[in-house]
Amino acid sequence: MTGLPSAPFGDRLAAAFDARGRLCVGIDPHQAFLAEWDLELSAKGAREFGLRVVDAAIGRVGIVKPQVAFFELYGSAGYAALEEVIGTARSAGLLVIADAKRGDIGTSVAAYTESWFMPGSPLESDALTVSAFQGVGSLAESMDLAELTNKGLFVLAATSNPEAAAGQQAVLQGGPRAGMTVARAIIEDVHAFNQEQPPHPFGTVGLVLGATVALGDYGIDTATAVAPAVPVLAPGFGHQGAQVHDVQRLFGALTPGVIVSESRGLLHGAPEGLATRIARRAEEVRASHG
Repeated sequence: MTGLPSAPFGDRLAAAFDARGRLCVGIDPHQAFLAEWDLELSAKGAREFGLRVVDAAIGRVGIVKPQVAFFELYGSAGYAALEEVIGTARSAGLLVIADAKRGDIGTSVAAYTESWFMPGSPLESDALTVSAFQGVGSLAESMDLAELTNKGLFVLAATSNPEAAAGQQAVLQGGPRAGMTVARAIIEDVHAFNQEQPPHPFGTVGLVLGATVALGDYGIDTATAVAPAVPVLAPGFGHQGAQVHDVQRLFGALTPGVIVSESRGLLHGAPEGLATRIARRAEEVRASHG
C-alpha cells in the first residue's frame, strides 16, 4: 500500500512527545469562537479559524485535534474546509487526531475508517476517535486497518460528560469480561489487541479518558503498567477544570501515554495571542512531565 506513513502511529506519537511534548491543541470552530475572532459563521470562517490554529500550533506542539462536528455543521463546504485544515496540518508535520467519534458494525465501520485512514483520502488523518457502544469487537476491522496503515484509534472509555457515567460504570453481567465495568472491559480489550501486534513504544489503539473523572469510580486500574503503553487522549484540561500538574495523580501508571488535550482554554481570547497561549501551555505541560 503506497503513501503510508513511514512509521507506526505509536512510534510517531513517541517522536511527537520527544520533540514537542504532550499538549494537543483542539481545533473547534464553535460559532462563539468565530464571532469572538470576527470571522464569518460559515464554512469560510471555519476554514480561516482552523488554518489560524494550525499556524499557531506549528513549532509549538506536535498534535492537533479538529472537532469534526463544527465543520460538518456547514455541509459539503464545511468538509472541504476540514480537508484543507487537516492537509495543512499534516504537511507541516503535525499529528492530526480527527475527533469524529465514529462507531458502527461490519462494512459500515470499515468504510468510516477507510475514509479517515487510506492514503490519498481527502480526510486522511493520523488517528480517529471511535465509539465502542456495539462492543470493541465491532471495531475489529478498524483496529486491523489502523495497524495496517500505521494510523491510530482512540476508543471512548470513560468520558467527561456526567450523563455517560451510569453506562460506563455499569458492570457487565456476562461474557469474558463479566464483573468488570463497561469502561474497564473496553480498556482490557484494547490492551489485548495492542499486545498481539508487533512491538511499538505505544499501542496502535488508545483510549479516551476524561481528565475530570475519577477513574477509580469506573473500575479502571491506574496502578499497573502495561506494555505497550496505551495512548490516552485526555480531554478536560484548562477550561473544564483539570490541571496539567495533576496528570500523574489522575492517571497513575497510564501517565506515559497521556495526551493533554485542551481546546476552549486556548482558543478563547484574541487570535493574535493564540501562539503565545499555546507556547505557554506547552511549556507547562512539558514541565509537569519532567
